[in-house]
Amino acid sequence: MLANYLTPVNQFSIAHAVLNSNLSIGNQINIHTQENGLPEVKGNEIAILGVKEDRNSINNLGTGSNLSQIRKELYELFPGNWHKNIVDLGNIEKGNEISDTYFALKEVVSFLLKKNIIVILIGGGNDLLYANYRAYDSLEQVVNIVSVDAKFDLGSVDDELSAETYLYKIIMDKPNNLFNFSNIGYQTYFNSQIEKNLINDLFFEAYRLGEISKNIAITEPVLRDADIVSMDLSAIKHTEARANKKASPNGLTGVEACAVARYAGLSDKVSSFGIYEYNPKLDKDNQSAKLIAQIIWYFIEGINYRFNDYPFDLKENYKKYIVPLERQTINFYKSHKSDRWWMEVSVNNNLKKTTLIPCTYNEYLDACNQNIPNRWLSVFKKLN
Repeated sequence: MLANYLTPVNQFSIAHAVLNSNLSIGNQINIHTQENGLPEVKGNEIAILGVKEDRNSINNLGTGSNLSQIRKELYELFPGNWHKNIVDLGNIEKGNEISDTYFALKEVVSFLLKKNIIVILIGGGNDLLYANYRAYDSLEQVVNIVSVDAKFDLGSVDDELSAETYLYKIIMDKPNNLFNFSNIGYQTYFNSQIEKNLINDLFFEAYRLGEISKNIAITEPVLRDADIVSMDLSAIKHTEARANKKASPNGLTGVEACAVARYAGLSDKVSSFGIYEYNPKLDKDNQSAKLIAQIIWYFIEGINYRFNDYPFDLKENYKKYIVPLERQTINFYKSHKSDRWWMEVSVNNNLKKTTLIPCTYNEYLDACNQNIPNRWLSVFKKLN
């Protein structure tokens, strides 16, 4: 099935990989080449997939082209102490209609997810997040999305699907599998008050750039609960990622972007990770391609150090803390494996039906000081 949608990695990337050390990533992974064809998917745990689609990328045409620059930089890096088999499946080309590209992406990602293969998407506009989300339809599960972006990209009911309107389509289109949406790194002046109010009214989460810059660790529990993570290159400051026409003087640093990627990789739930809006026409010195390669490196690094302690393990693997508040009692759980924390939220006011959501130690301390954590309150309102 995959062969119907995928084209080989550009020969430029292959030729460059040959010149690298035998220990480099490009010589340690399976690559879809013209000469050897499409590798077997079976036995691989991580798949890299390029998407050469830019028609719905607003004011950033060219994104999705020349993905060989990212691969060149990625292939020459050295892997860490990794024990995961990785395959580069090549690219999805532009379809005759943009809907054809969306369909191909949905089908390929869905196929890989069913094989329990984690997908890394590169290239294309941020609108591809919608097609990525639709790939989860066949899994018949609720989905949590985390978007690293300076904007919410909400749009409205009358807008066509694009890189700046995809969220409204995700919220409204059926089947509606979205449970939670979180934004990391939004910049207030890029988002109207109406949009900010709507995010609050839907009990979604949003973290300002200033909050993230002060304490990048607050993103960890948000990413721990995600299924899909997307990163718009324009969320990174212009001086560190110039290859985007919408890049701003303010934004995440390269170090912060890599830290977010590693947190995403560490999550036991994240099954697809996309980096969008890279425009190689603006990347004269390849610095943006280098940064994207390093972001991917950190995501894979995180995957290799997953704790596998998402709360479906035996109860004896967690320590329970009961915190009585004035009108509510909240149970907290701490993993013996990772020292990570979760808090319990009752469903429909029924104490026998609960869900666990990730949290930080500081949120536990807040509860001990009789302050209900905002993330707990948001999920409680959504479920009750």
